[in-house]
Amino acid sequence: MRIATYLHDGVQRAGLVADDLVHPFADGLDARAVVALGLDAALALGAETIARTSGVPLADVRLLAPLAPASVRDFVAFEEHVEGVRRSIDGTGGVPEAWYDAPTFYFTNPHTILGPGDDVPFPADSVARDFELEVAVVVGAGGRNLSVDEARDAVFGYTVLNDWSARDLQSREMKVNLGPAKGKDFSTTLGPWIVTADELEPYRDAEGFLDLACTASVNGEVVGRDLLSNMGWTFEAMIAYASRSSRVVAGDVLGSGTVGNGGCLAELWGRRGQQDPPPLRNGDEVTLTVEGIGTLTNRVASAEPAPRLPPVRRRDSAAARRDAAALREAGARTEAAARREAGAR
Repeated sequence: MRIATYLHDGVQRAGLVADDLVHPFADGLDARAVVALGLDAALALGAETIARTSGVPLADVRLLAPLAPASVRDFVAFEEHVEGVRRSIDGTGGVPEAWYDAPTFYFTNPHTILGPGDDVPFPADSVARDFELEVAVVVGAGGRNLSVDEARDAVFGYTVLNDWSARDLQSREMKVNLGPAKGKDFSTTLGPWIVTADELEPYRDAEGFLDLACTASVNGEVVGRDLLSNMGWTFEAMIAYASRSSRVVAGDVLGSGTVGNGGCLAELWGRRGQQDPPPLRNGDEVTLTVEGIGTLTNRVASAEPAPRLPPVRRRDSAAARRDAAALREAGARTEAAARREAGAR
């Protein structure tokens, strides 16, 4: 089943896509509510919806992001991507040993989700603009400290994810060792719909990976191809890790991380030692296609320039130490006075 969120005649609805028709769910159910039902109940609802409605032509609707995620965790599960991008971003070769310890992720912004066909507003001052071809798993059941087997039961479906990246901003801010921030949080694209997990089971290999062909193109020219099955961890392992000493909930979105072999431009820049292909420019059209899921296309644009921040207040370290010593001395005097007062009583 394919679940979409869409506009038709000015009204936003959620429904399922079948045979080039979109069948709206009853009672104004949005996609997040359908996901929260769990996979079995959602499939039953889908069968009932097709029987009840005639549907509207897919060509007559405008697809939106398939759901408003509860949260977005983005992993980095492809070794080849790590190696290439690391060389591009900070000039360091190889894959850090810590990468092999666990499926690392960062949280990105659930409030800047875009859908198919939307223009992507990069920060105006970014000139090293990039896309990232990923697949995301949509969680249908939550929990804490899930095992991998329990996590498999929590999978609702999958969608294509483009983790847009301002590489120049990312390179600067990651020197602070807190991970990406403004280099990433301006836009994430999801779409074209959510494909339920049952539809992709035929692609699952013996190790539990989904053997899906992934392709990225810029202005119609293919720049990257890879197999999703080249991931280092399964989606189930990533869900289990995300829930460790924490919690995942229905509607959470977990990105696979960028596929290798040209799943983003920065990987190619790192391998080639130059920005070839060139960074994205306004008007460039990026298309990501994942076998069994669909195609997601967006056009690059620029946001309005942001207001300037005031400069940082720099503190002289010696003065800061003197201030700290003075505070400690004042605190000691206060405590001594309190003890004397208590003794006087």
